[in-house]
Amino acid sequence: MERKQAHQFDQKVLDLYDDFAHGRLSRREYIARISAFAVGGLSVETLLQNLSPNYAWAEQVKPDDPRIKTETISYASPQGAGEMKGLLAYPATGDKFPAVLVIHENRGLNPYIEDVARRLAVEGFIALAPDALTPLGGYPGTDDEGRTMQAKRDNNEMREDFLAAAKWLDENPKSTGKVGVVGFCFGGGMVYQMAIGAPDVIDAAVAFYGRQPDAADVPKIKAPLLIHNAGLDQRILDGAPAFEQALQNNGKKFTSYTYSNVNHGFHNDSTPRYDDNAAKLAWKRTLDFFQANLK
Repeated sequence: MERKQAHQFDQKVLDLYDDFAHGRLSRREYIARISAFAVGGLSVETLLQNLSPNYAWAEQVKPDDPRIKTETISYASPQGAGEMKGLLAYPATGDKFPAVLVIHENRGLNPYIEDVARRLAVEGFIALAPDALTPLGGYPGTDDEGRTMQAKRDNNEMREDFLAAAKWLDENPKSTGKVGVVGFCFGGGMVYQMAIGAPDVIDAAVAFYGRQPDAADVPKIKAPLLIHNAGLDQRILDGAPAFEQALQNNGKKFTSYTYSNVNHGFHNDSTPRYDDNAAKLAWKRTLDFFQANLK
């Protein structure tokens, strides 16, 4: 199926998809509202299909790529779910590597996030992408089911699961002891929580369109931050000025970019919200940031 681009949709359609993806609309409400845009011979079914993820598009690095090695690992999360699983990816040659924790969106460890971990391994990092759905059986194979499952988990418990993952990476024999974190959507917000909750572990933090933390927690941050926001993502942009002012007031090192005329989720290359130019630029900036702070 050909990938549709954001400009081929009415912005209201993409906004409805965002509301559905973040649980503000039930599937029934989403379909009912989206049906108003199924005109000119376009069926509701086709419109829904065009908006849904196609993970074949997101496979930039194949699981069997000879440049890397991957494995599913388990790690202890005593303050969280107890035991967690995740995808570990690292270069095929070499002994020690700077580490990056990869935090998924609000739907579990889907193929897009697995690919992000592999992309980092190709660039010389050891990357761990935990699955917050581990205690519920793991990512179920579809984002709709994954979203429903993740909504059942306690946010504070998931925070502990990712903090435990950061500690696991820090102590891993393959790690240099330099640890970064990158996250998207839910994971973007969790990036800030990692910088707040593990300031002596996290050495660099990159948030893609993540919900900002309370200003009162900003003094706890030690790591430099790289922030990527979408110009059409008003929900996240509304919180940006106060957060960035708090960072500035507390003398924190941060760089913030807002990418004009792109939607929340613009880095996710499995949906029409993906924007090639913004995604590639943001990713280059991310890699440069990790190279500067972790290597």
